[in-house]
This record gives sequence, structure tokens and C-alpha cells, in this order.
Amino acid sequence: MAPVETELYDILGVSPNASEDDIKKAYRKKAREQHPDKNINDPQASQKFQELGAAYETLSDPQLRSLYDANGIDGLKSGSGMSGMDDLFAQFFAGGGMHFGFDFGGPSSRRRGASDDTVVPHTVTLEDLYNGKILKLNLEKEAVCSTCKGSGARGNAKPKPCGICEGRGWTPTQSSNGTFLTTSRAACRDCDGTGERLKEKDRCKKCKGSKTVKEKNRHEVVIEKGMADKQRIVLAGAGDEEPGTPAGDVIFVLRMTPHESFERSGNDLLANVKITLSEALFGFSRILITHLDGRGIKVSSPPKKIIKHSDTIVLRGEGMPVHKQPNTKGDLYLTFSIEMPDEEWLTTANAASLISMLPPKKGDLDPPPEVVSSAIFVEADIEEVRERHFPAGSDFFDSAFAHQFGEDEDEWEDEDDDEDDEYGGGEPECRPQ
Repeated sequence: MAPVETELYDILGVSPNASEDDIKKAYRKKAREQHPDKNINDPQASQKFQELGAAYETLSDPQLRSLYDANGIDGLKSGSGMSGMDDLFAQFFAGGGMHFGFDFGGPSSRRRGASDDTVVPHTVTLEDLYNGKILKLNLEKEAVCSTCKGSGARGNAKPKPCGICEGRGWTPTQSSNGTFLTTSRAACRDCDGTGERLKEKDRCKKCKGSKTVKEKNRHEVVIEKGMADKQRIVLAGAGDEEPGTPAGDVIFVLRMTPHESFERSGNDLLANVKITLSEALFGFSRILITHLDGRGIKVSSPPKKIIKHSDTIVLRGEGMPVHKQPNTKGDLYLTFSIEMPDEEWLTTANAASLISMLPPKKGDLDPPPEVVSSAIFVEADIEEVRERHFPAGSDFFDSAFAHQFGEDEDEWEDEDDDEDDEYGGGEPECRPQ
């Protein structure tokens, strides 16, 4: 029996009789072609990629595919016992941070039983994470209207089915990707996907029938000592509200800016310190660095200790505070670079006296090579050479994409080779130079 709908098959570009392997191969091929990183000039690239992922998740699961073939999208909604396909896909990616917003008329970006969370990136300095900081912010949210209690109606008025979508909450829409013409369902703009409408005279005067109103609240956000880059601070229930569901959370995600002097590595700190040639040979006792809390850190080198370029020392207990462990800190690692005297300092008199005191110069290789060529001494930047031959981001997409879907790059290449053989060969893929 032919499926009642073929929309998801059309998105993948396969027939309703396609095997599991055919669906898997088609998805991989189209995912590589339609990835937003490869279609930056297409404003709909992200939506197409999301629809592709949602279609694959359905058709690659035998049970979901059977439901879809028998009853279409409506069968998936009723068969899963959920309010919309978005909730269905949320099961596959729960806690993973990935979300496919394939719109079948159900609520978008919705987690079951609660309103949407609001994610707020917040820039912090390394000093903020070392010393701690308290932020006092005014946050605006959608709150359930206190006048109509979230009904949107005035008094005892009741909404009626939307005349545009006939109470379904969605309207059909067609789109073309150049090869296939697909029909999908979009939330009805007239009723915002609810399937119901209120007459103007029956709407709540305060919220104008929208069921929620804007509300400002003052919150205190505590950045604790030792917190890390990308760490989340959750204000439970401080997010948007919707009638019949608990309020969402406001989630602050810390984004640490690079520091000019320190680098963080877990609970440890790393820094570079410049010393003179005299200090490297004969020692020092001075303030080497200003710490993140403003303290000067004084260090004395051991007597008769010659410090070489890139030598590293560790100052125990001078690193980052350990989060949730009072009075506990990591370590501070200082790496030395030696400042050489400039040409003006090296006068003829200084040179003569230094040569007599320093170790002698090295001679030629022993035994010497049979052929010797003279080369010109020209200064260069080795980092510039590395960047020229290994530019940042080269081959990044292929490796990152294969990692995202749990595949080895070699496996992808082998399967592409098989596809080319099956269809009589294919064009070689262009790679950035």
C-alpha cells in the first residue's frame, strides 16, 4: 500500500520504496550538500538542513516510518502521544543541544511541560572569574496576563475556530529546491498556529488577546570565584511564561574574553615573563607580574642558577580559585623569555670584553661536508610560513562534519566512491586551496 503522504521522502529525494541503506546514503549526501556552512548565500539553508534532519530521523526509524506511511504527519502526532513533531524530535536530541525545528503546525522550540528557556550569552573577563562578581540586571519577560488569567478573552467570551486554517493551526505551503517541489505545513499566521481566534470586541483590554504581557523584573546574577568559560548560571522560573505551562528559565552562558597576560588551563594559570640577559645569568629578586586581584608577585631566583629561554617555574597556590572549594587554588606557571641587548648596547668595547668572558664560538661541523654552499642571512617569521602552508580552517568542514555524525572521513569517502560507481562516476569535490 502506497503511503498517504510522500513529503518526507521528497525532502530526502528517495522513493517511498527506498531501503534503509538508500535512505541513509541519500541523507548523508544531501546533508553534505545542504549544510549551512556550504550555502552561506542561501537565507533558507538552515531551515532546509533542519527539515532534512527531521525527515531522516523519521524515515530511519521503522516504527515512525510505518506510522508516517499509514497516516502521514497526523499519524506521527497522534501515534507518538505528543502535541507536535518538535517534541518528537526533542526526544532524539534531549540534552544534546541540537534542535530540529521542523514545523508541522505544532509548537516550535518547545520542551514539554514548560515554556521556552531564554539563553543569554554574557561576556566576562578572567578577572571576573578569578575574583567573582555580582550583576544586577533588569530582565524583560512574557508573563501571563493577570486580568484574563491567560485566556486572552474579555469576561466569559470564547474563541472560535480560525477561518483561514479551519481550526487546524496550519496552512499548506510549497517550496522548491531546484529539483523537487515539496509541500509542507506552516503555522497559520492569522491565528499564530492556535487554530482559534477572538473577535476584536471579545479580547482582553490589557493583553489585547495575546494572553501574555511584557513584564520587567530585577535579578541578581552571581558569578562565583573559579567559574569557567561556557559555564551556565540558571535563574529558575525567570523566563517567559505561557498559559498552562510553568515559566521557562533564564540561562546565562559565560563567555570569557582572552587576557593579555594570563592563559587559563583548568584551575591553573599560565603566563610569560620577560627577563634581561643579566637576570638570566646572575639571578633576580623582583616583582615579576601583577596578579588578577591586583597583587604584585615577587620572586627570587636561586643563587648561581642560569635561566634559559623558555624555562618554566611553578608558583603553588597562585592559580585560579577552585569553584565551590573555598581557600583552594590551582598553580601559576611562569615561562621565561630572555630579552637580548640591542645593537646600540653592543659597542666595540663591550663586545671585546664579553667575548673574553663568554664560552667560545662553535666551529664548523666535524667532519665537514664535501660540498659547502654560502647562504644569505635573512630574517623571517616562522608563524607566517606555517599559516601559508596550513591555513586556519583548511579541510575543517569535512572533518568537523564527519565527527558531528559519528563517521570517519575515510568511511564517507568510500561510500561516495561506491555511489559514483553506481551512477557512472561523479564530479570530483572541490576543496579550498
